[in-house]
Amino acid sequence: MKEADSKPKLDFSRRKSKKRSMSLYAEGEPMVWLTGGALGFALLMILTMLGYVFWMGFSNFWPTPIYKVTTYADAVHMGPITRSQTFQAPKARIDALPDGLRERIQAELLENEGYSRRDLLYTGNYDLTGSRFQWVSDFEVQSREIPEWAFIMERRMDGNFYGLPVAFERDGERVTETPEEIWTLFQEHHPGVLRRFRQRERLRTVDMGRINRHQENARLELVEARRRLARGAMTAEEVEAVRLKTEAAIEETRRQHAEVTERVEALNTENRRFALIMQTAQGLETRMTLDQVVLAFPANRIGVGRKLAIFGGRWREFLLDNPREANMEGGVFPAIVGTVTMTLVMTIFVVPFGVLAALYLREYAKPGPVVSAVRIAINNLAGVPSIVFGVFGLGFFCYIMGGYIDEWFYAARLPAPTFRKGGVLWAASTLALLTLPVVIVATEEALSAVPSSMREGSYACGASKWQTIKRIVLPRAMPGIMTGMILAMARGAGEVAPLMLVGAVKLAPSLPFDIHNWTGSLGPIPTGPIHLERSFLHLGFHIYDLGFQSSDSEAARPMVFTTTLLLITLIVLLNLAAMMIRTRLRRKFSTGAF
Repeated sequence: MKEADSKPKLDFSRRKSKKRSMSLYAEGEPMVWLTGGALGFALLMILTMLGYVFWMGFSNFWPTPIYKVTTYADAVHMGPITRSQTFQAPKARIDALPDGLRERIQAELLENEGYSRRDLLYTGNYDLTGSRFQWVSDFEVQSREIPEWAFIMERRMDGNFYGLPVAFERDGERVTETPEEIWTLFQEHHPGVLRRFRQRERLRTVDMGRINRHQENARLELVEARRRLARGAMTAEEVEAVRLKTEAAIEETRRQHAEVTERVEALNTENRRFALIMQTAQGLETRMTLDQVVLAFPANRIGVGRKLAIFGGRWREFLLDNPREANMEGGVFPAIVGTVTMTLVMTIFVVPFGVLAALYLREYAKPGPVVSAVRIAINNLAGVPSIVFGVFGLGFFCYIMGGYIDEWFYAARLPAPTFRKGGVLWAASTLALLTLPVVIVATEEALSAVPSSMREGSYACGASKWQTIKRIVLPRAMPGIMTGMILAMARGAGEVAPLMLVGAVKLAPSLPFDIHNWTGSLGPIPTGPIHLERSFLHLGFHIYDLGFQSSDSEAARPMVFTTTLLLITLIVLLNLAAMMIRTRLRRKFSTGAF
């Protein structure tokens, strides 16, 4: 018993206390908080950015009240308040105030440590005043009122107009001069004017474009016939027949052109019958026909229902109409079409080449210095600045390849270039090179994730290497390939620098996707409704143009946020469509493993 009692006993309570006293750094607790905090901070920054862009872009089209402000210097300004800020009141402007007022303002400023508040009014009327905005400080304001019948008029030229209605004209005679009746007559006649305006624009763009295209094709056919005569490929009699045919076609197009011009003039004459006489806050009167007005309403008299209707109409115009006023107003429909068309064509180019390159590197190429050099080149290619790709695309695609295509297929059009300039084809090709490393790396990772047991089982069943790749490897790697495609689409749709050199323009006369012209002017290279040789508008370039190239950055500021919101939404929609396809493929091949 004594020997048994003399044996040492283990003190478990002491060991337990040692374990409890283990350092937090050893357990990794600080890293958990650090990594979790970094993730939370990153999400907060992203949500803050998206929320700010959403608020600034979405609230741009909501109607706001119109204020009439009179200063002590007898200056009158009228318009909505776009933003307000606190600033240090300059001493020179305080000294310019009347004596009795100056002491009071100085006492108020002394209480606020010299700071005052000022509002930025969007006064519009650029054609009359030469400016669109006016800062008004609180210490300069003599009176501030909200005029009941103050109108905001969105015009096709010279920006918005803010003023009071004076009279409504019909056929050069003033019908009424009361604001209520003017507003009633405007609502009665303006929808018909807009309908005739859209008819006129369709005649001027679609019908005139078709007529001019037929005339140009007839002329080019005669030029090509004379070139073939010089080479001995045609006889003089055949060329003469082509000439007579061309003259008949040109005469027919001239007749059609005269008919369309007559219809356009009739619509213009009908629209010019109606006009509004408006008065500015300074008392100046101006006359504008109703076809110059896109939208008009008394901002201080409408209710919530009418504001919602105007809000929806402005969004419809933004999404479906053409830009106007140097892209600062109107819609961005051509930019939407150009962005989607270029992104889809780029995806068609980059995905097959990227998948084939990854298949060769992963499944066929033997490890060695050449393969290692290729992988290093791909990784380095992903780090090259995008503007370098733009310079390469301009030099190689536009000037070299485009020049050869014009010489071989469009010699009759020279010296006017067809493909030897920026267009959808070269922009998509340049961005395909830019996003090619993304697709290759993602596809290689997807191929390597396919279990080797599946390949071995396929070989055991007698399948060849290509049959195994086609029926086993590629289907199960398709979700990863779609991931690479999604990343490439997001990267390509948001790029701007290369597009400035290889296709994106400030104003494009024609859409790259034209349902009215399936053959277009491509001649021997038919492409259906997509015209690969045309320049195009792009949402990213549109944002750059508004933010850095606009004549009035303050006026373009709301459109910058709205276009940014639209670009983010468009990229998200394209990615969601690709993600849905990827999810279906993943669900289809999620079962089964050897």
